[in-house]
Formats: sequence, C-alpha cells, structure tokens
Amino acid sequence: MMAKNKEPRPPSYAISVVGLSGTEKDKGNCGVGKSCLCNRFVRSKADEYYPEHTSVLSTIDFGGRVVNNDHFLYWGDVTQCGEDGIDCKIHVIEQTEFIDDQTFLPHRSTNLQLYIKRAAATKLQSAEKLMYICTDQLGLEQDFEQKQMPEGKLNIDGFVLCIDVSQGCNRKFDDQLKFVNNLYIQLSKSKKPIIIAATKCDECVEHYLREVQAFASNKKNLLVVETSARFNVNVETCFTALVQMMDKTRGKPKIIPYLDAYKTQRQLVVTATDKFEKLVQTVRDYHATWKTVSNKLKNHPDYEEYINLEGTKKAKNTFSKHIEQLKQEHIRKRRDEYINTLPRAFNTLLSNLEEIEHLSWSEALKLMEKRPDFPLCFVVLEKTPWDETDHIDKVNDRRIPFDLLSTLEAEKVYQNHVQHLISEKRRVEMKEKFKKTLERIQFISPGQPWEEVMCFVMEDEAFKYITEADSREVYSRHQREIVEKAKEEFQEMLFEHSELFYDLDLNATPSSDKMSEIHAVLSEEPRYKALQKLAPDRESLLLKHIGFVYHPTKETCLSGQNCMDIKVEQLLANSLLQLDHGRLHLYHDSTSIDKVNLFILGKDGLAQELANEIRTQSTDDEYALDGKIYELDLRPVDAKSPYLLSQLWTSAFKPHGCFCVFNSIESLNFIGDCIGKIRTEASQIRRDKYMANLPFTLIIANQRESVSKNLPILRHQGQQLANKLQCPFIDVPAGTYPRKFNEAQIKQALRGVLEAVKHHFEVVSPVPIIKDLSEADLRIVMCAMCGDPFSVDLILSPFLDSHSCSAAQAGQSNSLMLDKIIGEKRRRIQITILSYHSSIGVRKDELVHGYILVYSAKRKASMGMLRAFLSEVQDTIPVQLVAVTDSQADFFENEAIKELMTEGEHIATEITAKFTALYSLSQYHRQTEVFTLFFSDVLEKKNMIENSYVSDSTRESTHTSEDVFLHSPKRSSLAYSGYPDSEDDTEAPPPYSPIGDDVQLLPTPSDRSKYRLDLEGNEYPVHSTPLNCHDHERNHKVPPPIKPKPIVPKTNVKKLDPNLLKTIEAGIGKNPRKCRMPLAATDDLDQSDNYAEPIDTVFKLRGVTGDDIYAVPDDSQNRMIKIQNSFAINNAQGDEENGFPDRTSRTHGERRPSKYKYKSKTLFSKAKSYYRRAHSDASDDEAFTTSKTKRKGRHRGSEEDPLLSPVETWKGGIDNPAITSDQELDDKKMKKKTQKVKEDKKQKKKTKTFNPPTRRNWESNYFGMPLQDLVTPDKPIPLFVEKCVEFIEDTGLCTEGLYRVSGNKTDQDNIQKQFDQDHSISLESMDVTVNAVAGALKAFFADLPEPLIPYSLHPELVEASKIPDRTERLYELKEIVKKFHPVNYDVFKYVISHLNRVSLQSRTNFMTADNLSICFWPTLMRPDFENKEFLSTTKILQSVIETFIQQCQFFFYNGDILETSDTVAHQPASSNPVQMVDPIVPLQLPPPLQPQLIQPQLQADPLGII
Repeated sequence: MMAKNKEPRPPSYAISVVGLSGTEKDKGNCGVGKSCLCNRFVRSKADEYYPEHTSVLSTIDFGGRVVNNDHFLYWGDVTQCGEDGIDCKIHVIEQTEFIDDQTFLPHRSTNLQLYIKRAAATKLQSAEKLMYICTDQLGLEQDFEQKQMPEGKLNIDGFVLCIDVSQGCNRKFDDQLKFVNNLYIQLSKSKKPIIIAATKCDECVEHYLREVQAFASNKKNLLVVETSARFNVNVETCFTALVQMMDKTRGKPKIIPYLDAYKTQRQLVVTATDKFEKLVQTVRDYHATWKTVSNKLKNHPDYEEYINLEGTKKAKNTFSKHIEQLKQEHIRKRRDEYINTLPRAFNTLLSNLEEIEHLSWSEALKLMEKRPDFPLCFVVLEKTPWDETDHIDKVNDRRIPFDLLSTLEAEKVYQNHVQHLISEKRRVEMKEKFKKTLERIQFISPGQPWEEVMCFVMEDEAFKYITEADSREVYSRHQREIVEKAKEEFQEMLFEHSELFYDLDLNATPSSDKMSEIHAVLSEEPRYKALQKLAPDRESLLLKHIGFVYHPTKETCLSGQNCMDIKVEQLLANSLLQLDHGRLHLYHDSTSIDKVNLFILGKDGLAQELANEIRTQSTDDEYALDGKIYELDLRPVDAKSPYLLSQLWTSAFKPHGCFCVFNSIESLNFIGDCIGKIRTEASQIRRDKYMANLPFTLIIANQRESVSKNLPILRHQGQQLANKLQCPFIDVPAGTYPRKFNEAQIKQALRGVLEAVKHHFEVVSPVPIIKDLSEADLRIVMCAMCGDPFSVDLILSPFLDSHSCSAAQAGQSNSLMLDKIIGEKRRRIQITILSYHSSIGVRKDELVHGYILVYSAKRKASMGMLRAFLSEVQDTIPVQLVAVTDSQADFFENEAIKELMTEGEHIATEITAKFTALYSLSQYHRQTEVFTLFFSDVLEKKNMIENSYVSDSTRESTHTSEDVFLHSPKRSSLAYSGYPDSEDDTEAPPPYSPIGDDVQLLPTPSDRSKYRLDLEGNEYPVHSTPLNCHDHERNHKVPPPIKPKPIVPKTNVKKLDPNLLKTIEAGIGKNPRKCRMPLAATDDLDQSDNYAEPIDTVFKLRGVTGDDIYAVPDDSQNRMIKIQNSFAINNAQGDEENGFPDRTSRTHGERRPSKYKYKSKTLFSKAKSYYRRAHSDASDDEAFTTSKTKRKGRHRGSEEDPLLSPVETWKGGIDNPAITSDQELDDKKMKKKTQKVKEDKKQKKKTKTFNPPTRRNWESNYFGMPLQDLVTPDKPIPLFVEKCVEFIEDTGLCTEGLYRVSGNKTDQDNIQKQFDQDHSISLESMDVTVNAVAGALKAFFADLPEPLIPYSLHPELVEASKIPDRTERLYELKEIVKKFHPVNYDVFKYVISHLNRVSLQSRTNFMTADNLSICFWPTLMRPDFENKEFLSTTKILQSVIETFIQQCQFFFYNGDILETSDTVAHQPASSNPVQMVDPIVPLQLPPPLQPQLIQPQLQADPLGII
C-alpha cells in the first residue's frame, strides 16, 4: 500500500506470488514455476537467472535469516517506469511451503495455518528477513548480497496466481486446477487484485491453457497472462498488468499472447546474437582467451546486451566456437600449403622417373626417407597427428609433417607427380625430336622468322604433339644456336682474312675504299652470306673486329678469357713460382755446401770403376778440390739394371748431380736413352722438379787400345749429346794415361756440379740477378693466336721443363729467362710470350732479336694471323715457325692439316726461316733443344739486328733520308740448291719433317748418316730448313734491285688525308707507341695516354710514327721544322715500302731491311686475289699504260703542291684534279658524283639521331633533362655548369692534363647525386679533385637528350671547314654558330670561353686548344662512332672545335682573328679544307705520291705474283 508522506515519492507495491505448493505428493516432483517467475522478474539478466530452486531444506537452512522460519521468501524489489512516466517500486513475495529434508513434511513455523489460508494473508511480518537470491545462498548468506525486507513487514497489494500449463511432473492438471480454485476463493476474500500467470508456456499443453482461460473467464476481472520464465516472455507484463489493476490511474492493462511476445523476445535475442558474433569475429588469433577478449569488450553495448539476454556462458560458448573455427581454418590453410608444396618436394627427392615409375606409394615413402635431402623437405613429429601438435604454430617451418603423407590427398599428389614426370619426359623427347627435325632442315638460315619455317614442319609428329609455345621456344633455341655458330664462324673468317685488317693504318679510320675492299673479299665467303638476314649484326661484328684491330688489348680480346696473354700470365705465375720454390728448397744451403751427393751412371761396370777411381783419389770419402775439402757420397748405378728408376728415387738420398760415363757408341746411346727416361719419369709421371732439374755430366772413359781410331768419333758424338742435353762434356785430356779416368776429368766434373748448384741458387735468389733487361743476351718474342686449340703449356714446355728456366724481372709477367749454353758460352735469353695482337706494338717499337711464331695446323685463322703478322716483320730478324697439331699422323690423315703445315714450311722456305712442329700427343720430351738451332742463328745475327735497330732509331730521331730496298734481291735467291752442313748444326727439329713431295717416315739404311737419334731412339733428319744463308746475305749485301713490274692502277683511289701532318704529330691515343724522337721540353711532357674521351684521327702514311698525343707548346717552331723533315723522310719510306724507289738521290748503299711480305709469295694472298678481281678487265700491260698516262696527263689546280689541293676528305673516287685530268675518268667522276648525291639524299632520309645510353645508374630530375628546362632568362647558364667551371678556374686551371686525365668515377657520380639533392651545395666543401669535377662537367653534357651542337648543323660545319680561304671560313663558321638555339648558344659560348682560358695556361697544364678539342669534341657533338660515314668527318669536326677555342674572341666577343703560331706544330701545313691556321714555315714535301702509295695494300707486286 502506498505510504502517505508529505513528500511525493514513487508508489510502492507488494505483490505476493502464490500457486500450488506442498509435498511431492501434493505438487508432484517439480513446482509450478513460482520461484522462476519471481527470479526472472526481480533479476532479469541471464547470468542472474537460476532455473533450479528447491523447497526441500534442512532445519538449519529453514532457520537461517533468508527463510527465517517462514514459509515465504522475500525476492527483493524492482523499480519500474510506466508508460506515463511514473515510477513505482514493486516488492515481490513468494508464498511457498518448505519441506524438511529429514521427514519430508512441511517445516513447523510460527504460522500453523494451511498453505491456502497462509497464502492469502495480506500482512506479512518477519524481523531481519534477508532477500532470497538462489538456493546456494542458504547457509552462505555472507557470500551474497544481504538486503533485508523493509521494516521486517509488508502489506500485500495484489496476488499473482501461478498455474503450470505444461505437461507437469507426476501431477494431474485437474488436481492443480482444483487447488487453484480453492486458493482463488481465499484470495478473493482479501479484496486485492488477482492476476493469473500461466507458467511454462514454452512447454504449454493447449487444452490446459484453454481450461485456465475458461476458469478465468468465469471470474470477474480475472486476467490470464501467458508467461515463460526460461525465455523471459511476458514476465514483466504479468507484474505490470497487476500494478495497473492496483492503480486505476494507469489505465487498463494490455495483455499480449504468448506467441507474439515470444517472437518479439526471440527477435531481440537474434539481433543481439548477430551483433555479438560480429564482435567476436574481429578476433583473428586462435590463441586468444575469453578472459582477454571479454575484458576488451565488456564496455561495448552489443556485448552487454547479449550478456544480459543470453548470459556469459553462452557468450563464452560462442567465442569458443569461433576460436575453434579459426584454428581449424589455420590448420586447413597449413594443410593446403603442405599439399601444394608436395610436388616440389617430390621433384627434389623423387625426380628420377626410372626409379619411381613402378613403385607403390609405400615403397616411394621408404625411398624418400633414405634421401639425404629428406630432412630439408619433411619433419617427423614425435606426436601425431600433426594438426594436434604445436607444429601448426611453427609458421616459419615450411617442412611438411611426414604423417601427412598417410592421407589419400598426399598419395594422389604422388600419383599426379609420376604422371607429370611421364608426360614431361614425353614432352622433352618430342621437343628434342622436333629440334632434330629443325637441324635436318638445311634451308633454315640465321635470323629466319618462325613463320617462314612453320609451314614445312606442319606434318611433323613432334610438332603436332608439343604446344605452339614449345615449338616457338625450340625454334628460338635452334635459332640462337645457329646464329651463335654463324657469328663464331664469321669471326673465325675475319681472323682467316687477317691480312685485310692488319695492314690498316692504325692512325686513321678505315676509308670507304678500304671498307669496300673488305666487303668485296668477304662477300664471296659462305660464312659472310650466312648472316645475310642479320646484316646489322654482321656489320656490328665487323666494326667490332676493326675496333679490336685498332685497340688490341687483352681486355678487348675477342677470345675473352681464352686470350693468350691471360693464359700465359696465369701459367707463368704458377709454373715459375713452383719451379723457383723447388729449386730454393733444393739448393737452400748451396753456398756453404761441404757434402756432395753423386749418382754415377754407366754400363757394364763403368759406373763402379769411376766410383772406385774417385775413392782412390779421396781420403776417407773426403775429396780435396780447389783448396776445400768435400765429403763425397757416391751411388754407382748400372744403366742396364731393371731397378734403375727405383734406385734413383729414394727419400734418403738427394743427389746434387749425376756423372754419366761411357766408352763406346753403344754405351753412349744407352746413356742417352737412360737420361731421357729419367727426365720423362721426373717431369711427366712423378712430377718431381728435384730430379727433373738434376745436373748431368758426360764423361768419356780413356780408350787405351784404340785411341787413334775410335776416340775422335766418340768425342764428337758425346759432344753432340751434351749439347742436346745442355750439360757439360768432360773429354779425355791430351796425352797418354794408363788409367780409364784421369784426375783432371774428375776435378772438372766436380767443379761443374758445384757450379750448377751455385747457379741454381742464384736463379732463385731473393736478390734479382737480372736487374735490367739489357742484361739479356737475346730477346725473343714468341707469338701465338688467342683461341688456338692447344694448351699454352704445350708451347711453353720446351722452356718450363728446362732446368735453366727462371722468372724474368718484376713487372714482366709474360716473360721468362733461359740460361743456355750456345756455342761455347752460357747465354741469357729473355723469352716474351705474347698474343699476336699484343705483339704488334713490340714488333715496331722494341728491340727483338727473333720471333718464334706459333700457329695451329688445325685452324686456318691461326695461319691467316701468322701471315698478316709476318708481313710487317723486317727480314733481318730471324723467324722460327712452329706448327702445332696432335700427332704426326695428322699430316697424312687430314688434308686441311696437311695443307696448313705445307703452307707453313713453304713460307719458312721462302723467307729463309726455320720450321718445326710440336705434337700434343707425343711423349717426346720437349726441351729447349727444339729451338737450339734457332737461338744459334739469332745469336749469329745479333749484331746485324741491333745495328739495324739503332740505325732505324737514329733515322727516326735525326730525320735523315735513308734508302729502303723494295724487296729481296731475287726470287731465285729464295730457293737454295742445297743447304751447306755446319758444325753448329747440333740439333734438329722434331722426329721428321712432314713437308715435301717424297716424304718417308723412316730413313733407309743408306741414309742413316744423315739422321740422328732423339731421346726416344727415333731417327730424324739433321736439316729440315736452311741453316745458313748465302754469304752476301750474311754480310748484309744485297744485289741491285730488279726493276719492279708496272704498277697496276685502281680506278677508285683513296686520296691523301688533308690532316696528315697533324696526325703525324698527334698520333693516335688508343695505339700508343714509345716515342723515339727527341722532343722539345721532353721533361714537361705528359706521357699519359689515359684519354677521357675517344679520339678519332685520320689516315697516315706507313712509316710515320706520331707518338705523342699532345703537342707541347714550347719551342713550337723548331718542333714544327722537325715534323716537316719527318714527313719528308717517312714519305720516302712509304714510297719504298709500297714498291716505289725513292725519287731523291741517295749516295750510300747501306742495306735497309725490307718486310718479309716482299719475300714470301703466300703472304697477303687474299688481298692480291681481290686486286685481281677488281682489275680483271685489263691486262698488266694495259694497266701499266694507264698508269703512265695518268702520270703524264696530270695538271695542278693551283700553284701549290697538288697533294695539298682542296679535296673532299675521305671521299673515294678519282675526282681530285690534283691527281688526274683524264677525260674518261672525269666522266666517270661526274657519274659517280651524281650517284653519290642521290645516295646521300636517300641516306639522309633514313638517318636517325644517335642517342648513346646514359652513363647514370640513378634517377635524376636534373641531369639528362633538356637544356631549356635548366635555364631561365635571368640565368642562361645551368647552375651545375656554372659551379663546375668556377671551381675549376678557381682551384685547378693549371692542373696538368685537365680534361684529359679521367677523374674518379665514384667522385663524379657523388658530385652529381649531391647536387641533385641540394642545388646550393658547395663543391669546395666536398673534398673532390679538379679532374673529378671536370669529368662531372663533361658527363653533364654527355647526358643531355640532344648534343650541345645540334646534329642538324654538323653537315654545315663540315662544309664550312672545306672553304679554302681562312678568313672566309671563319666568318662562315661564325654565321653557323648564330643559328644555334639561344639557350644552346649561351651555354656554348660559356663553355668555349672557359676552354679558351684553359688553353691559355697550356704551358703548365699542357692542354692546348688542339688537346682540349680532342677531349671535348665528342662530348659537345655526340658522334656515332659505329657509323662508317660519320667516321670520315671525325677529324674535321675536332678541328672545328679547336678553331672555336682558338678564335673564341672573334666568334663571341667581336674580337679580331688571332694569328696562332702554336698550332702549326700539330696542324697540317697545307691549304687543305680542314686547316684552320696558316703555316708559318713552308713545308718542303717530296715529289707527289702516286695514288697507289696511299693504299699500300693494293701496291704493285714486286715479286711478280699478280
């Protein structure tokens, strides 16, 4: 009832919940749901709802403060807010009947009334009674919330009558309804509102509910509310409706049917569940715990709503299901990964189809376990299955759990793997079959498209089987192979035609005529035609080959790592090091030796006799020699002993030498065989350097019975063997001695051993014995071709296997030193082993006493290179030709080898050289005796060679005119009727000379005297090549030259280069030559040839050696006069070398050496055959007549020398009026010009801008950008250019070699990179060199998209440079400069002005305008060096830049034209179109050269071959 207080407060109601109660007999084994209804209403949260409440209590629990000995429970109060906004408080009382758990009878209380009467009471009282929460609270009241019933008493305002409409538990519904009816009668007496709550409607029995409704309908104002405490349906509605009945102001209560209310409630639950599940799904780690997640979500409204409706338990179950799902998903992914990885594991462990094709799955598993890589692919776990172990968490362990293989999925993967291997095998077979089909199709050429070939293979079985992609891939592979093979063959062909390239002037770019000749000769070759469809690649290979000819180094060698220079350096580095270490170990104590170990080798007891004789002369094995006592340990060995070799190789005895004693021809030959076997065993089988270098001494025993008869022969044979073995020979002293061995012999032999030991120690001494190369008696160069099919150690074995071989001085990595006995003295011979391309510089610039030229008899290119090289060697220098092949049988079995070996011997015969052969499969022990005869010949001619070399050097330095004979005296002198014998001829070539018409492998018995034995017992001829020349050749006297044959003219003649004199001075940077001319101010010269940019110069006559790249400005006038003289002299030399006698008078008759090409008919055969083809329409006589007509009909276009008349540089043809005025030729000239103009127009249309690749390897927003983007009207110069120029001019304007010496590449890149990041950076703060800044500046211009000087103006600059008048030419150039884009003009002006200031300091920095133009013109003009047409203008364009630098004031600042004098020294002093400066001193040139002199490769043939 409402309390009547003055202060308004929410109304308070007390509601009593009643229903069937009592013992199990009365109400069944479960209640009607009164407690659940009260619980759900008072504490509606799911976690606070308890479905089980018991009425059977112990006496203690019944007497506790919660029950308090009463048969009712106080559930607490609920505050409600009605629809009208008025709050009320509802106290809930449950009337029940508690049963004693002992007697199962109702507990006795203070109120002994029956339940029906007790439940209808409206006034309840119980002091300190506590609120009931759940059954577990009883007896543990302190653990739960303790709330007392207000004031210990309540007045009941209404009743909720509970009727269970479910099936019931051992209870009849009619009995319940009867009890309810009686209860209702008692309740109605209280006049309090009553409402019926149909409980457990979720398990409702329909007719029970209808009976209840029928019961209520018979009563006045009795409502029925269908409830479900389990699902919280209509529970609150029930109590709210009762409150509305008690408070009429609240309006009539609204009752909702159970089903509708249930749907509404379930919708709330479903919505809350969805929201909660979405929250849970945000958890992606299946390792997360409920405690962690619930703490994170506890304040989330969706989480709280779900917990209120469904409870924590359900929430946790939902979370657990999600976690399990995550875990299973992770396991599934891992399983899929493992299954997907299985094929790769099978490919690793079971890749062999033949091994597994017929294995079962279980057998395959066992096989895999045995593989060494099994642990890398699989892991065997201690616990299984794998998905229930912690292995699922090891995500970084990609190994597959082995127990996974027990699944059907894994077995299926294995079966698929086997099938894949089978199909792949079939596919590979078909691809290879298709590849062989393509190989059989002969017409497939390199570069042929697939579409052209496909129609021919459509019916092929393999083509049908494989896919289109496979067929294209196979064809591409086939194309790569045939293209690569064709390119290799083309390159080999170029080497075979070396004579076409190695007569190029290395100081000039090849002319169009020369290129035409090259193409004409090569175009007839099938290997040239094979690359017809790859013409650009073919041209690129040709240009690359020409580039290699110009700049031959081991870095640019076309054979790569097979370059002979690289292989030689590696072999010598290893072999000489091992050799020296072995000797050092052997002779480390030789300086203080006091014990000598000796082997004594002899036959038939001679060794023992000599040992006995030595012991006789000794005292207790101590021998006195030259005032010193030596202990001797003698080991005599019989040469016929079968244990000879085993006796020699004993670890306890290390001999210092071996005495070999003989007394007959038979014993001498036997000794020779034994020594050969010992050396072979030591060097080839045992690899024993100790024994291989053992000094031998031959000792002849005294012949008492037949001294006069046999001794001279025996002595001669012994001396010959000693020379062959390079060992001392101890002869019988003069006089008569009774004993076989004389004391003098023994002492001489011991001295020889001690000297040999001492010599070997000196060879390997740390102190260099050879301090200067000048100490070498002979300097020999051995040449071999890169890529030849033989090992380097084969050709070096004659030196390296010798005990007298040692390393050359430091820095000579390709040289070795030999100490050989030649004649009567020991000589030091320096052998330098080089490739042919590296030998070119040595051939012309260094003193060489002889050449050993090696070629492979299995390779035509090797012979071609030898011919080309030999053609420029002076005939005063001895030459040894060496042919290398596998065996002697090759000569008879292989025609190609026979031809090359025959050609080699023919060349040797024609040029009076020596010829021998080396066989890679021969067991013949190759010692230096192979070259003994050659060394002797070289030594004999040494003085003549050195005098010739000094004479040439003197002529080069003083520039006095010398005579050069155009060829060898007579062709008949090249062949000799017979070769005289000589006592010096103590050695012969290899076992036989396979060249000749009547070759015989073995000599007949009658010819035995002409043969001698080698170390293997083979007989070979004593003479295979001429040993001595005629006397007049020995004395260097040559008969008067025979009148040369008429000169054959060439209609398309290459003209004299207008820049010839400049080329003479400047030389060529990429082909440096050691300067032999004394230069002015030589101490100030910069000898570095390290150019920063490539240099192109033009054609220069043979014999002219311009050596220094940069002209020195000091003493320029004197220098210029020397250059003029040099030009005259060298032109004279050029006349003679090309077959023309000097036109100036000569008063002396000294023999000048000519070239071997004038002696040999076979040299330059290809060029001559081309010459024949080019002139096949005219006979020799007609050609001669034409030549004479030309010379007679010549007229001059001006008063100047006709060679210096203005002509178009590099143009072919005969349109030079200075050369000819023949009318017919003039007509040809006009036609050719017309065709040339048409061709030029066509070519101009096809010309594309040349864009070289950028040198940068990083992205830049500044470098490589167009020039216009880097400047502004206020700042017309790019900031970077300005900073670099200012830095150079402030800090390094006088730096020697500025712009020529390359700076550090890394520093250049860093300068640009840092400027990229900060344009305000100071170069001074970067600590970089001036050369690095200069390089960065050049790199800036090199990276521009377009060159600073536009390509479009290049032709105009070339044309302007051809204007003869100097002033007119300069004004024309000035007009062209004005056509520059304004931005380009400003920058060009700035750069040229800077370079002009640099050139003004040339006395200190050695950078004249000419030198600067060489370095800078490619940067400013961006040339295409691979364009042959462009190459013809390179020198002109460089001269243009030089002019801009010199005349800077005139071009940009309206100054006067300067008269520069320093350029004369390096400008051609002629009126040619390129000359920019007038000559100061007129040149005195020789008479005009004939056109043929300008192309020496097409000279008249002095030998009459053509």
